[in-house]
Amino acid sequence: MNYVFDVDGTLTPSRGKIDPCFAEWFLDWMKTHPVYLCSGSDYAKTLEQLGEEICASAKSVYSCCGNAKYIGGQLVRSTDFKLTAEEFAFLEDLLEASPFPIRTGQHIEHRLGLYNFSVVGRGADTDDRKLYFNYDRIQGERPIMAEKINQRFPYLEATVAGETGIDIYLRGKDKSQIADEVTPYTYFGDTIYFGGNDFSVALKAERYYNVKSWESTWLVLKSI
Repeated sequence: MNYVFDVDGTLTPSRGKIDPCFAEWFLDWMKTHPVYLCSGSDYAKTLEQLGEEICASAKSVYSCCGNAKYIGGQLVRSTDFKLTAEEFAFLEDLLEASPFPIRTGQHIEHRLGLYNFSVVGRGADTDDRKLYFNYDRIQGERPIMAEKINQRFPYLEATVAGETGIDIYLRGKDKSQIADEVTPYTYFGDTIYFGGNDFSVALKAERYYNVKSWESTWLVLKSI
């Protein structure tokens, strides 16, 4: 059985680095279990969060929802697309219409094969991210925004990602595109629900775990 892991919120705190004790334990666990990583972030961010040893020990690291594949730190495959002026303007209108008051910049971030859209912005610190996460949990802003994007541009797919973001990619270029390369697999992610960016790849797994934190992941792994 292969094991595929989301990174942010699954192996690490949101946008943070892996716990040193968990990292040491996980590296040892990887010696007897084939591990693949699949993140919405780019490879540089995954490397920052997990460290070189874990990334190098993984069979493959799929970045940007599977639109970039790395083996041993080397890019072996990638796909990309660019938003049109109309699509970009639509996102800016959504940003302007949000009543959430905090803006920290980097609201539309281009990665290989996808864009990450965030009302609070990628410049948000931990406190700002928590404020938006709690606001969104009550108001459901991100699912509403994602649905508006999907309805307006049916050839795109927008899904809730992490604590503050929305991932946007060409329809079909989501995390599930890696399934044929890693089957059979068990999947671990923190957004395994309809509209979340872990949902499609989890549905193709032999088994999946919708975890709430890296601590939850660790508890499950200790039982395997």
